[in-house]
Amino acid sequence: MEKHELIKKINSGEADSILCGLYGTEKLKAAKDRYKTLIEKFKGFFGYEAESIFSAPGRTEIGGNHTDHQHGCVLAASVDMDILAAVKPNKVGAVRLKSEGRPFCKVLLSELEPKRNELNSTAALIRGMAAGFSRLGCGFANKGFDAYVISDVPGGSGLSSSAAFEVLIGTIINHMFFGEKAEPIEVAKIGGYAENVFFGKPSGLMDQTASAVGGVSAIDFFSPEAPKVERMELDLKGEGYSLCILDSRADHADLTDEYAAITKEMKKISIFFGKSVLREVSEDDFYKAVPDLRKKNGDRAVLRAIHFLNDNRRVTEEIQALKNNDFDGFLELVKASGISSAMYLQNIIPVGQVKNQELMTAIALAEKLLDGKGAVRVHGGGFGGTAQAFVPVEMVEGFKAGYEVFFGKGSCRIVNIRNFGGVKVI
Repeated sequence: MEKHELIKKINSGEADSILCGLYGTEKLKAAKDRYKTLIEKFKGFFGYEAESIFSAPGRTEIGGNHTDHQHGCVLAASVDMDILAAVKPNKVGAVRLKSEGRPFCKVLLSELEPKRNELNSTAALIRGMAAGFSRLGCGFANKGFDAYVISDVPGGSGLSSSAAFEVLIGTIINHMFFGEKAEPIEVAKIGGYAENVFFGKPSGLMDQTASAVGGVSAIDFFSPEAPKVERMELDLKGEGYSLCILDSRADHADLTDEYAAITKEMKKISIFFGKSVLREVSEDDFYKAVPDLRKKNGDRAVLRAIHFLNDNRRVTEEIQALKNNDFDGFLELVKASGISSAMYLQNIIPVGQVKNQELMTAIALAEKLLDGKGAVRVHGGGFGGTAQAFVPVEMVEGFKAGYEVFFGKGSCRIVNIRNFGGVKVI
């Protein structure tokens, strides 16, 4: 093991600076051990040594729940939980990828059209990312790579493992075959294309943008072809808070239809006004038309549009609160967003679920533990998955222990914001 060049770089301390930047000094030893394990797994699976390691972070949505797909505004951050790939280029014109715990996947880079039998699959995301780069002029003749992938971004966690995977693949392609010509926002747009067209999920671009850009980002998708991204300063520790991701342990196998219904119902409202998305509809016009909208599209569609209008404006208010160093005001806006998601967007409980309402229960119990302090809200797609809590530092250990009494060990994850997006680490 010691003879491996990547292992030598890790053991010599050569990679300490970037590893500390990604995970923090307190997690350096654990990060080194994780990287060494990844290198060994690549060698064990492929029979030869990796040349590089790439990382792409999960993301947490701080403000703007289901606003991105309506070309709205969001506030999001990359976190120190990531997907890693040990990689070596090959000359077989294919991506050969093994994700830990999943079947081996091979994608021919000469076949870059969507395949119906690949919907919701790893292969679809790989093929979609390659197709997106091909559209930019990246050639794959006799090019490809082998990769072994590990992740501590749980699927369904609200940290967006699919977007992190897309950014990971895009970062590898960009470095190996495209001379790093694609800016992070371009990698994010290709990720959205892969997810929408190849994977079959009608999502917006927030997840991919936050993962690709890194740090805390205020993103305006009014023009989705050229989103406006502003890096924000948010020192949670300096404010006396920790960020916790709360797993509800919901067991819902497929929530794509629930997510799609939100997009479809919002679109019905925008179509009423002759617009393609709600961002193009004025509040005055919307409220004047509510009686007709209720008759034509039903109350839930109207309520979901009200959520969009309010939460989109709330993002701007959150950004201003942070710029004004008004963290208490920011937390009040976070709470308001969570209430709006539950009451108007209605993305907490899947349709028809009566006995099992894990995510709503998680939020209620977290609020009990916070005892009026901090804030908790759903984030991400909703329905299952996770909530997000801003917890005072002096309460965080007790909060974590208390939450895990209800939902089990490991259900409360304390995460840090990382300032790197998709990156070649070593």
